Amino acid sequence: MLHKSLVALLMISAAVLSACENTSDTYPVSGEQCGPEDPVKKLDAADCYIPPAVN
Repeated sequence: MLHKSLVALLMISAAVLSACENTSDTYPVSGEQCGPEDPVKKLDAADCYIPPAVN
């Protein structure tokens, strides 16, 4: 029983990990080509500041 569970866990893990893409030449949502001059590479965490909501 333990052997079958272990084999099933390993097979599921292999399937999930193989579905993960290591490198991509396009952005996932827009599908646009990535490049060395992308303005996104110059963003900092401070550029994404969202002020808290005022109630």
